[in-house]
Amino acid sequence: MTQAPSARSRAFVGYLAQKLPVVEEALTRTVAHPLAKADGGTADDLERYLYAPLERFTASGGKRVRPVLALLGAEAVCGRAADALSCGVAIELFQSAALIHDDIADKSELRRGEPCLYVSEGTGCALNAGDLALARVFEVVLDDESLQPERRLRVLGELVRMERHTLEGQALDLGWARDERWDVTSADYLYMVDSKTSWYSAAIPLRAGALAAGGSEVAAQGLFELGLAAGAAFQLTDDLLNLVGDPQIQGKDFRSDVTEGKRTLAVVWALEHLASSERAELVALLGSQTTSAEELARAVDLIGRGGGLGRCRALARERADAAAEQSRALAEAGHITAEACGLLCSMADFFVERAD
Repeated sequence: MTQAPSARSRAFVGYLAQKLPVVEEALTRTVAHPLAKADGGTADDLERYLYAPLERFTASGGKRVRPVLALLGAEAVCGRAADALSCGVAIELFQSAALIHDDIADKSELRRGEPCLYVSEGTGCALNAGDLALARVFEVVLDDESLQPERRLRVLGELVRMERHTLEGQALDLGWARDERWDVTSADYLYMVDSKTSWYSAAIPLRAGALAAGGSEVAAQGLFELGLAAGAAFQLTDDLLNLVGDPQIQGKDFRSDVTEGKRTLAVVWALEHLASSERAELVALLGSQTTSAEELARAVDLIGRGGGLGRCRALARERADAAAEQSRALAEAGHITAEACGLLCSMADFFVERAD
């Protein structure tokens, strides 16, 4: 059963619910179709092999936090949420591409309770659908004639930077696993997670949304920095839940980070602080690709003994608090509205309370 929102996070949960229909309608309106007219058979094949799989995958998304944050970024600077709608849709399409490609790289089986796209459609078609989503990131913004050309260009620049940073973070994550690197430090992990997760999960949605609505550079940059802290808090909480969350909610993903040998903060912190014999045992478990419930539990016990679970929980709260403090500072300086400040503080609590 999903935990009910706390009093502090309820405002953001309500904002998500309010904006969700707007985002869903925009995603439906911008569904892609073949560029050139084709006969019945070829058109049907293009839909079957390319367009329908991406539409299906994107439609199965959850709360749409990223596009909603773009709308919040716009409203925070007294702009119109509508100005950031194409930007928000673009970021959601990037999320689809990232997840489709991640599942292939990680050899995952399930995504959102269904077989991963490469499992149901084949690796080649799934890669192609992910690439289509990347192309649509830019098409959606370029096609938004309601957005002033100079704002369109600024948003596109932010989306390019977002993609590059995400790719850099993914390169580190995949490369460390491929080369069986166990010398990764806590600082290394935090650099990776800022690039791979924070940029596209919160920092760029808020910044690009503000710029799309004509916000100042000072406000946009402040929202970006707030988003980096909040995005890290979100990922740290996800890492924690994978290890010690509710197995019924996590499903087959429960403790999959141990099976996949992921270098999460909890793991690298524990490796930095365990005695040599316990460190060697944890490294062996992480490298074994085990799915044994007993061995997974032992790995989590070792991570806890090394202080990894406590450090992960504490740093998630620290980053969430930093995001809330940045929000208050922006509001006090008059760069964002008081209402947006309240929602952003509520968002920070929403990102971490799942592990409380």
